[in-house]
Amino acid sequence: MKTWRAALALMLFALAGCGTVPVEQYRDERPVLDLRRYFDGTIDGWGLFQDRSGKVVKRFYVRIDAKWVGDTGTLDEHFEYSDGTRSRRVWTITRLDEHRYRGTAADVVGEARGEAYGNALRWQYVLNLEVDGKTYAVDFDDWMYLMDDRVMLNRSVMSKFGVRLGELMLSFSKRK
Repeated sequence: MKTWRAALALMLFALAGCGTVPVEQYRDERPVLDLRRYFDGTIDGWGLFQDRSGKVVKRFYVRIDAKWVGDTGTLDEHFEYSDGTRSRRVWTITRLDEHRYRGTAADVVGEARGEAYGNALRWQYVLNLEVDGKTYAVDFDDWMYLMDDRVMLNRSVMSKFGVRLGELMLSFSKRK
């Protein structure tokens, strides 16, 4: 029994050490992502959620109506899911300095933290996610990459207690 516990502890320690690349590594990538410029106006997005086995569980479309006043932005997200359901999330995002952002929304636990360098943004938060009538606090690790002035790609890993639950993939297109 002790061997099993030691092996489990070692595995959990190893998983905890599996980090991700620092967002600063993208500092020289172009075009430079300025959240205030990109998330201003209407942005359309198409995405899907895959469970940890890779099965596509849900597809969706999101329209984001975004505007900024100074260093504070509002992103009003309207979701339409493949099963016919709809939802809405309104983010309030504050630019803290050249690279750091924080955000809040009704279903976000505490504050989201974001850091942008070059064309990349890493956005981390805990979301109260409703599944089958129950609410779970799920960790989100979002990476967004600006491809050009209109297109951004987003990959989110969802986890709970460090265990990967699945991934979200999105493609955003800013309207002209």
